[in-house]
Amino acid sequence: MVITSVNNNKIKDINKLKEKKYRDSSNSFLVEGEHLVIEAYRENLIKELIVLDDSNFILDGIPTIKVSSEVMKKLSSMDSYPSVIGVANKIREKELGNSILILDDIQDPGNLGTIIRSSAAFGIDTIVVSPKTVDIYNIKVLRATQGMLFHINIIVRELDSFITKLKQDNYKIYGTKVDKGVNIKDISINNKYALVMGNEGNGISDNVSKLCDEYLYIKMNDNVESLNVGVATSILLYEIYNK
Repeated sequence: MVITSVNNNKIKDINKLKEKKYRDSSNSFLVEGEHLVIEAYRENLIKELIVLDDSNFILDGIPTIKVSSEVMKKLSSMDSYPSVIGVANKIREKELGNSILILDDIQDPGNLGTIIRSSAAFGIDTIVVSPKTVDIYNIKVLRATQGMLFHINIIVRELDSFITKLKQDNYKIYGTKVDKGVNIKDISINNKYALVMGNEGNGISDNVSKLCDEYLYIKMNDNVESLNVGVATSILLYEIYNK
């Protein structure tokens, strides 16, 4: 059977997962395209597939719904709709580990996607995002991560209380400022640490800044005022990873 109507109740329910409130209430999200679906499947996250009626794409043990191109276009957030969309369970939380990245209200999906990819590349165990940070299951974030989202622990927490608990557990908290602190190349990083990166426009919030033990900066040419937060985070994580 092929579903051909965009008004089908099952399709309407799946389409709601484009909105954060429905992703939160169902603990589910959408994954578009074969590459991301396979990456999510490897982490046992996929629970249902929506596949174009002329596609032979299958995954062992996963229920599959065949749909028309019109229905797939309705479900997709991409300019060119994919041949497969997966309905996935949200990622299960894991232990924190020793290397933590804290994101204070990052707003741009592309920045968050870049940060997640760099975190996976440079040894971060857990990414902690504030409640006002862009949703990690936003489709633009998912595409920007190229599937790395599925391979790293990411949790949402109120930062003040979370950082306070980290300090009690002997984590050292490193903040970041353009013109204050220690050059990242000149510092010895604590074995248990958390690096805090701030909002694109406002930087680290005052409450969080007060909880930082030390500040780091990246030495740049004097005529460059600042770096994009995705780029800055990637550089800092690279430097820490290679110490």
